[in-house]
Amino acid sequence: MPARFRKFPLTIFQRFFRTETLGGLVLLGFGLAALAIANSPLSAAYNHLWEIPLTFGIVPRELSLSLHNWINDGLMAVFFLMVGLEIKRELLAGELSSAQQAALPIACAIGGMVVPALIYLIFNLRGPGAHGWGIPMATDIAFALGALNLIAPQAPIGAKVLLTAVAIVDDMGSVLVIALFYSHGIVWSALGGAAMTLLVLIGLNLIGIRHLWPYLLGGVVLWCFVRGSGVHATIAGVALAFTIPAKSSEDVSSPLLRLEHALHNFSAFVVMPLFAFANAGVKIDLSLQHAEIGFGILAGLLLGKPVGIMIAALIAVKTGVARLPQAVNWGSLLGYGFLAGIGFTMSLFIAMLAFDDMALVNAAKRGIIVGSLLAGVAGALMLRTGRPLRDAD
Repeated sequence: MPARFRKFPLTIFQRFFRTETLGGLVLLGFGLAALAIANSPLSAAYNHLWEIPLTFGIVPRELSLSLHNWINDGLMAVFFLMVGLEIKRELLAGELSSAQQAALPIACAIGGMVVPALIYLIFNLRGPGAHGWGIPMATDIAFALGALNLIAPQAPIGAKVLLTAVAIVDDMGSVLVIALFYSHGIVWSALGGAAMTLLVLIGLNLIGIRHLWPYLLGGVVLWCFVRGSGVHATIAGVALAFTIPAKSSEDVSSPLLRLEHALHNFSAFVVMPLFAFANAGVKIDLSLQHAEIGFGILAGLLLGKPVGIMIAALIAVKTGVARLPQAVNWGSLLGYGFLAGIGFTMSLFIAMLAFDDMALVNAAKRGIIVGSLLAGVAGALMLRTGRPLRDAD
C-alpha cells in the first residue's frame, strides 16, 4: 500500500467502506419501496402515515412534530452527527490531515459543487426554482461507495479513499450551504442559547472529560436551541461532533471513534433508509410542470459533477498542487466523477429545505432520482469499459 495511506488505519477505512456499501444497497431498497408505494393504491395511506403527530417531553416543555418532521429534523441530526465525526476524523488523521493529502479531494469537491450549481442556474436563473441551486451540489456517500464496490470491486485503495474524501468534503460544503442559505428567520435568543451550550461542550473537551454521556446530553439541549433558532436543526449534529474528544487516529478508545463506531450502523441501516422511505415517494408522471427544475438537477448531477471534478483535478495536478493517487488515471477519475453525481440523500434533504411548494419539491425529487440513476449508469459504463487499474503489488 502506498505510504501516504498507511497513516490512516486500514481496518477503520475497510469497516467504513463495507458499511457504506451495504448501507447503499439497503438505502436503494427503501427508496425503491417508497417509489413503488407512492405509485400504488396505497399512496394515500403512505402520505397520511408521515403526518401522524408524535409528542415527546413533559408539559409544558413538550415538543409535538409529525413523524415526517421527527425523521427529517431529529433522526437526520444523527446522520449529520455521523457526517461531522467523519469530517473530524479525516481532518485529524485521514485524507484531509495535511495540505498535500487534502489538496486533490478539496479541489475535486469544490469543482463538483460549483459547476453543478451553475448548470442548474442556467435552467432556473429566474422563476420559482432559482432557490434550488444547492440541490445538485451533493454526493450521497453511501450510494457512491456502494456503486463503486458493485461496479469495480477491485478498484485501487487510492480510488476508494479519494472518492470517500471527496464525498466528505462535499458534505462539508453541503452543511455550510444549508447553514448559510437554507435557514430561515433567525431567532437570536435561541441562537444565543445554542452558542452557550456549544461553549459548555467545548469546555468539557478542554478539561478532559472523555465520557460520552455529558456530550450526548448537551447535544440534545443544543439540538433544541438550534431548532428554535431558525438554523436547521441538523446543523446541531455537526456542531456536536466537533466537540467530541479525539487526539489521534491511533487512539481507538477515543470518544470520537467509539461514538462513530456505535452510530455507524444505526445511521446506515436505520436513519438513512427511514429518510429514503419517508422522502423518496413521488408520483411518476409525464407532467412537464416545473420541468426546468428537474432538468437543471439532472444536468447538474449527470454532467456538472464529473465535469467540475475533472476541471478542478486537472488544474490542481497541472499546477503541481496535487497529484493523482497511485493506479488512478484520468479515465478512471472521470468514472469516479460520474459516481459522485449520485446525490440522493443530501439532495433530497436540500430540496425540501429549498422549496415550500410540494409541486416544486416533487419536480426536484424526479430530477434527483433520474439524475442519480443516470450518473450511476454512466459511472458503471466508464469504469467497466476502461482498463481496470489495481494497486501495485
